Amino acid sequence: MGVSRRGASARAPRTKFDSPASRIIVGDCVAEMSKLPSGSVDLVFADPPYNLQLKGELKRPDESHVDAVNNDWDKFSSFAAYDDFTRAWLLACRRAMKPSATIWVIGSYHNIFRVGAIMQDLGFWVLNDIVWRKTNPMPNFRGRRFTNAHETMIWAARDENAKGYTFNYEALKAANEDVQARSDWLIPLCTGNERLKDKDGRKVHPTQKPEGLLARVLLSSSKPGDLVIDPFNGTGTTGAVARRLGRNYIGFERDRTYAAAAEKRIAAIEPLPEATLAPFMTAREAPRVAFSELIERGMISPGAKLVDAKKRHGALVRADGAIMLGNKVGSIHRIGAMAQGAGACNGWTFWHIETSKGLRLIDELRAEIRNQMMAAG
Repeated sequence: MGVSRRGASARAPRTKFDSPASRIIVGDCVAEMSKLPSGSVDLVFADPPYNLQLKGELKRPDESHVDAVNNDWDKFSSFAAYDDFTRAWLLACRRAMKPSATIWVIGSYHNIFRVGAIMQDLGFWVLNDIVWRKTNPMPNFRGRRFTNAHETMIWAARDENAKGYTFNYEALKAANEDVQARSDWLIPLCTGNERLKDKDGRKVHPTQKPEGLLARVLLSSSKPGDLVIDPFNGTGTTGAVARRLGRNYIGFERDRTYAAAAEKRIAAIEPLPEATLAPFMTAREAPRVAFSELIERGMISPGAKLVDAKKRHGALVRADGAIMLGNKVGSIHRIGAMAQGAGACNGWTFWHIETSKGLRLIDELRAEIRNQMMAAG
C-alpha cells in the first residue's frame, strides 16, 4: 500500500466517502491519528516508507531505466531521522489501538529490522513474522546479490499482556484443507487490472500492494464490523479490501493524488454478502445443545434406535435423554465409547438416526437447533 508522507499541515482538508464505514483523512498520519479516540481501533495495517536509500537512478545492464521507488517521501537524512519518524507513527497507532487490537507492519530488509526493534522497545509484543514470497519478483539486474523475492510482515499485539486479540485460526485452517496456516505466504505482486494507472498508463503509486495479501491479513486477524486503520493509505488497497470484507476503515494520506485515486477505487467496491462474511464459529463458541433437547423438540422420539455409520452398534433412546446399550445406560458419548471399546467418543459424530431418506447424523440435528438459536438471538 502506499506511504503516508511527513510534514503535512494538520489543517489539510479531509476526504470522506458517502459511507461512514470508510473514509480517507488527508494529512500527516501522526497529527491526524492523535485525533482518534484512544483505544478505538481493532486492527492496524502499516506499509511505511522503506527508506530504500537509493543513490541516483537504477538501471539494467543495457542501461535502460528501472521504474524504482525514488520518491521524496522515501528519503530520510539519516537512520536516526527514520527511527524518529518510526517511533512517532507507532506511538500514535498504539494510543489508538484497543487493548485487544493487533498491528501489522510490512517492510523489506532496508527497514524491517529497525522497525521491529523499535516496536519491541515501545512495548509491542511480536506474535509472528510473516514472509510474503513473491511469485514474480523483480530480478537483481546487476547480478551482484540474490533476487530480493520476499518482504516481511511483523504481526504484533499492543503489549505483552494483551488478551482476546482476534486470530481466526479455525477459518484459516479450514481454508487450508484442514492444515494449520503457515507463516510463509506465496502471493504475486500487484499487476494487471488491479494496478492503478493514470491517464498516461503510468503507475499511480510505485509500491501498491496486492489485494490478496491484504485479504489474508484482514481475514486472519479481524472480524466484520471491526475498525481497521492504515496510517499510510497510498492508493487504498487496505481500504478496498476492508470495504469488500465488511470492515470499517480509516486511511491517512498526505498526497492528494494518491488520496483521490484511493477514494475513487474504494467507492467502486461492492461489499460481499453478509452470509459469506459471517465469523467462523468454533465448537467451543457454538451455543450448547444437550441431546435431551432433540427429544424435547420432537426431532428424536423416546424408543428410537441410534446406530453407528455401519450399523454395527445400536442403542435405545430413553425419555430422560440418556441412551441404553444392553443393560448399560449413559450419555451419547459414554455409550459410544463403550460400544467401540474406546476411552472416549464424540457421540454427536458417532451416532445416527434412521430416517426415510437413510441414516442421518445426530450432529446435523444439533446444527439445526443452533441455527435457530442464533437466528433468534
